[in-house]
Amino acid sequence: MRVIHLKMCYTNEKGVEVKSMSYKEHVKKYLEYCEFRKELDWNTLKAYRIDLRQFFEYAQEDIPEKNIIENYITQLHKTYKQKTIKRKIASIKAYYNYLEECEIINENPFRKIKVKFKESSILPRIIPREEIERLLNCMYTYEAIGSEKHYKYWLRDVAVVETLFATGARVYEISNIKADCINLNTGLIKIMGKGSKERYIQIASADILDILKKYYAHNLEAIQKSGFFFVNSRGNRYTEQSIRLMLKKYTMLAGIERNITPHMFRHSFATYLIEEGVDVSCVQQILGHSSIKTTQIYIHIASKKQAEILREMHPRNRMNIRRVA
Repeated sequence: MRVIHLKMCYTNEKGVEVKSMSYKEHVKKYLEYCEFRKELDWNTLKAYRIDLRQFFEYAQEDIPEKNIIENYITQLHKTYKQKTIKRKIASIKAYYNYLEECEIINENPFRKIKVKFKESSILPRIIPREEIERLLNCMYTYEAIGSEKHYKYWLRDVAVVETLFATGARVYEISNIKADCINLNTGLIKIMGKGSKERYIQIASADILDILKKYYAHNLEAIQKSGFFFVNSRGNRYTEQSIRLMLKKYTMLAGIERNITPHMFRHSFATYLIEEGVDVSCVQQILGHSSIKTTQIYIHIASKKQAEILREMHPRNRMNIRRVA
């Protein structure tokens, strides 16, 4: 078995041999590299940190070798769903690529590890149109209830849910919208997506834009102080978890039994646009998908609606055509 050699020491410019860093120090340097050189977003950095910590807790070595990595991958398959496994392996592979590029290791074990596997296709869950309507109507009934403070937070919650459905943006993208990234006159929003990729989405509804303007006017001081457009009761960023809990509260108030999550608005947004005949490449651009294959999954969902329409509305249904005996 070939050994991956970790450079345990190096010679500095004065010719003095210096001991190398531990894996914790290497990981710290790597995450700094990802944050400042690659400019990865906070969520990606968080995932890398968790994935690498779990890997090293399993391996109990500074630079685990090929057999340990393969055993860990096997353990992942026993524990997690394939989407999670794929992400965790990608995190570890990216770290080893970094070690190789920095000449910390002289051989990258991932060059000899097969990590490809068939990922099961799970259709995204969408919210039925009538439940979206029911949820939003329920939220609007709470407009006149309570104090000015209540009104401020009610405006925020309605604005968040309306923006989720109006843009199809991810919940962390909504949570991280900066105050200077939304133009309330034109309705244009700059979204920071995965890998810090920018895209622009238009709020086309005058009603939604009116809600956003009212929310902004009633929360101006907190918004300007925090720098974020959506703020919580303490004047800080309205976090992803807070949005999930808020949505759960209103779902219960609306008497909807379905567990509605923020991401389901993204799935629903894409599916209903395709059902209305919007080109899939246009939907891809709005959603910020790097590959059109990711967007095409919504075509399969929309095809169910298509089958329903053809079954009920096809003109042949109203024709007097003889059947096979």
